Amino acid sequence: MSAMMTIDGIPVTINGERNMLELIRKAGIELPTFCYASELSIHGACRMCLVENERGGLQAACSEPPRPGAKIRTNTGRLRKFRKNILELLLANHNRDCTACANNNKCRLQELALRFGIDKIRYQNTSLDHQIDDSSPCLTIDRSKCILCGDCVRVCEEVQGVGAIDFAQRGSKMTVSTAFDIPLGESSCVGCGQCSAVCPTGAIVIKNSVEAAWADLDDVATETSIQIAPAVRVALNAELGLKDGQNAMGLIVAALRRMGFDKVYDTALGSDLTVTEESKEFLLFLETGSKLPMFTSCCPAWIRFCELNYPSLMPNISTCRSPMQMFASVIKERSKSSEKRHIHMAVMPCTAKKLEAKRTEFVRGGLPIVDHVLTTQELIRMIKESGLIFDQLEPEAVDSPYGVITGAGVIFGVTGGVTEAVLRELAGDRSQATLNQLAASGERGMEGLKEFSIDYRGRQVRLAVVSGLANTRHLIEAVIQGEKSYDLVEVMACPGGCVAGAGQPISTIQIRAARGKGLYAEDKLSAIKISADNPLLDGLYSGLLKGREHELLHVTYPGGRAYEHSGPLHESVGPETELRACL
Repeated sequence: MSAMMTIDGIPVTINGERNMLELIRKAGIELPTFCYASELSIHGACRMCLVENERGGLQAACSEPPRPGAKIRTNTGRLRKFRKNILELLLANHNRDCTACANNNKCRLQELALRFGIDKIRYQNTSLDHQIDDSSPCLTIDRSKCILCGDCVRVCEEVQGVGAIDFAQRGSKMTVSTAFDIPLGESSCVGCGQCSAVCPTGAIVIKNSVEAAWADLDDVATETSIQIAPAVRVALNAELGLKDGQNAMGLIVAALRRMGFDKVYDTALGSDLTVTEESKEFLLFLETGSKLPMFTSCCPAWIRFCELNYPSLMPNISTCRSPMQMFASVIKERSKSSEKRHIHMAVMPCTAKKLEAKRTEFVRGGLPIVDHVLTTQELIRMIKESGLIFDQLEPEAVDSPYGVITGAGVIFGVTGGVTEAVLRELAGDRSQATLNQLAASGERGMEGLKEFSIDYRGRQVRLAVVSGLANTRHLIEAVIQGEKSYDLVEVMACPGGCVAGAGQPISTIQIRAARGKGLYAEDKLSAIKISADNPLLDGLYSGLLKGREHELLHVTYPGGRAYEHSGPLHESVGPETELRACL
């Protein structure tokens, strides 16, 4: 007979739930929380999820395991009183300028205050003055909105393995801070933005580029172009009247044109360029027989993480620019013939792309190659601000001459997509059976680490796909210690890849999976599934890119290696003992 608990008089079967909170939610009761996230450790700080047992005792449901035979209540007068008191106390120490907050109508504190009918606060407001840290190109911190739930601290340490922020001081002076309270932009933060994705109150938000974008759009003397990353098309739907995972690319193009953009492009073409260049580089890398793997270079948060934590491994990172930067270089080069000032923007699922756009490696003549990076959330804001009824727009196609993309370029937006695109490129057989076999090799799925091998011309090529920087740290340590050995490693900083980027609307594991499924669905319907088969690439390589591949498609990061036109591209970083000494 199955073990059961009684929740509000209803028997509920226990089936592997980690805590009472999961069981209560399975029973159809949305117990309020601030500090609980299923992917993070149990913190038990906010006490909003208190339940009352049969003896009148109070227990935090998030930290109590289900007990067979136990009887609890989730909605008593005593519990409602406690929850209202907690909310009042939080609001008494909180900046309540909600209308000017980036999280207005998305704030968990605001939502629960409305749910529990908090229409007045009995306590004096002791909120700190605005203490805004605007030093990061990716994120903005306002401590006056922090409720000390600890979500940001735990995601930074547990999921990302960065530990850029932590609790500091004690009692009423407790705050979330960087080490020695240095500005976030000078800390070990890599710009992944996962802290902003879990912050319930808007204390950490994405750096706002909307006003700068509008200013350039309003300038009649300026020509504006914009590219849209693959993961964006399946992520803005829920907030604009569509289903999660539904491909909204045509509607996005239509909306951007209505907003005033002169040219709208798909970053998937940049992905095709990246696959082409990275595949060549990987083949040359294999010839060296190095003990250490080649790492992908698409993710800017990963690049920053490696620079700060494993500088010895920088020579093992591909010299390929990210798809955003490759495509932007092509667009900016082509626009040189225009008499107008040209501004190029990008809609990205990623906060770290804002950091990438400002790196000196991607600045030419004092101007960035990508002038403004807008996240998916910022695009949603602009669509709403424009008054456009998104789901009633007529879908439109992207602009020529860069309107042809491949399925390989689209799947870049989900973990494992880069690896699969490269494998397709290297496969001699273009048949559907071979593509199906590659899809089932082991790179698909939302797991944080996937390891597999394939046969390439009689050689076993070892591959790993990792997402989440804590998982990446574990993989790197295993490689350095000689416990693991790979030829190619795909790294994405955000768990699940770009579909779960911090610039996207907040997601769950299920939503990420739906977004990934949407990208694979577009790939399945794509007439061209291999990047090298994109007819636009022939024209680019024989024209604008001819003899300029290094200049426009590759990058040399500090400590990294330079692109070479001939000979082995990989230079060994030395024996493992030397590596360990450098870490």
